[in-house]
Amino acid sequence: MKLKSFLSSILLSFTTIFLLISLPHSVSANQYNHTGFLQCLSFRLNDSNIVSKVIHTPNDSSFSSVLSLSIQNPRFSTPGTPKPVLILTPVQPSHVQSAVKCARRFGIHIRTRSGGHDYEGLSYATHKPFVILDLTNLRSITIDVDNRSVWVQTGATIGELYYELGKKNNTLAFPAGVCPTVGVGGHFSGGGYGTLLRKHGLAADHVIDARVVDARGRVLERREMGEDFFWAIRGGGGSSFCVVLSWKIGLVDVPSTVTVFNVTEFEEQSALKVIHRWQFVSDKVSDDLFVRVMLQRYKNLVRASFPGLYLGSVKSLLELVNREFPELGLEEKDCKEMSWIESVVWFAELGDVPIDALGKRTRASLAFKAKSDFVQEPIPETSISNMWRRLQEPEAERAQLIFTPFGGKMSEIGEYETPFPHREGNMYEIQYLNYWRGGGGEEKEKYMRWVERVYDEMSEFVARFPRGAYINLRDLDLGMYVGGKRSKYEEGKSWGVKYFKNNFERLVRVKTSVDPFDFFCDEQSIPPFSSVEVM
Repeated sequence: MKLKSFLSSILLSFTTIFLLISLPHSVSANQYNHTGFLQCLSFRLNDSNIVSKVIHTPNDSSFSSVLSLSIQNPRFSTPGTPKPVLILTPVQPSHVQSAVKCARRFGIHIRTRSGGHDYEGLSYATHKPFVILDLTNLRSITIDVDNRSVWVQTGATIGELYYELGKKNNTLAFPAGVCPTVGVGGHFSGGGYGTLLRKHGLAADHVIDARVVDARGRVLERREMGEDFFWAIRGGGGSSFCVVLSWKIGLVDVPSTVTVFNVTEFEEQSALKVIHRWQFVSDKVSDDLFVRVMLQRYKNLVRASFPGLYLGSVKSLLELVNREFPELGLEEKDCKEMSWIESVVWFAELGDVPIDALGKRTRASLAFKAKSDFVQEPIPETSISNMWRRLQEPEAERAQLIFTPFGGKMSEIGEYETPFPHREGNMYEIQYLNYWRGGGGEEKEKYMRWVERVYDEMSEFVARFPRGAYINLRDLDLGMYVGGKRSKYEEGKSWGVKYFKNNFERLVRVKTSVDPFDFFCDEQSIPPFSSVEVM
């Protein structure tokens, strides 16, 4: 046993030396102390086999594939995009603890990545030397049907969560997003919404416990972290405060049969009339009904589509719509009854495939830019018509405008109950999106400018003072840390109030309490009061 231990130590030492040699020469190991960090981490992992599974240097043959595996916006996958000095892929929670403790000791900047869907790529790209803590391997899902709860690790996707739920029970669900490849880590910590938001609210509204690693490297659950800390990570962006290892979530009831439907309009005036009426109905109708508006090009024509979910049968849906929203023109041929888990596949636009397709991890092929708004009063038809014309422009070939209705449960939960404040009084949210092939270069600018133009033209018709935005649709155009004479608090407040309104101040107090030295930070993270550090 002693000989085996000695040989293991020798092998571990050689592995560490190899890793040190593999560090990129362009980075000063003395300046950023990556040498000490690697030695510290290798010592704590204490197993050469584990070290090779967890630590990936730029010279590793697997480095590029590990980096690109969860890049969901190719805008940040170009030759000019800054690359990490190291990528860490923990295979158990203690590895995260070790990474945080060593990083803090040696002043290493860490970016935490769950599913890679940060709209501005902040989980895997920044302009200073950094290490990616990729949580893909931490993806276990433990379902307790009797207690209607689930422990789900941060590296799992919402599609994997849905799939596991669908295998267990067809009348229990969870109110999260429609894109199955989104990681639960970022999605839940920013709020998270999908087709059940009018009936059940946000994903964050149903988080009942969490397991995190704080800035001191401690593993904490709700009882140990305290209610303020627990409040902050349920909508305030968990990466500002800690590394979330896993969430405990409460499940919700859905009927055994639900109905999905879609109505489309290609004629502008007909579409405008339906959208106009939708604005007066969608947030006030029964919370069993969810109807989105999507404006986009289809075969070079602008198309308005109205996809929806109803928690009930086709018969009762038609009765409801004919009474409350006849302008939609919904007919039986537009509808299809199915189970809730099948509706998740339908909304994800995966086609006629089994539900196990939800668990497949795929990479996005199109780069994109997005912005968001909240609407509190009906927008004039002339403004909607202007959107229609904008979608006819050459650079809008793949653009989308998505209107998501609120009301129902969203209006019943107070704006201070979680950091997500956009509750009562908000009729719907608008997401402005434009996609293009290829990542960066001059070509991307025209597509990004299109989004900016449409967004600017909507300024007088959306929520103001502040003009709100949704943190899960991150937008660096709202501002980011640049340093200078102002403190990080003063800088961060300019966009923080747009994401969190008055909740921003409480988030700052929590940050100051749990991470006063700003270990967990990025270009738009919550600042502590005392920090004047330049990003």
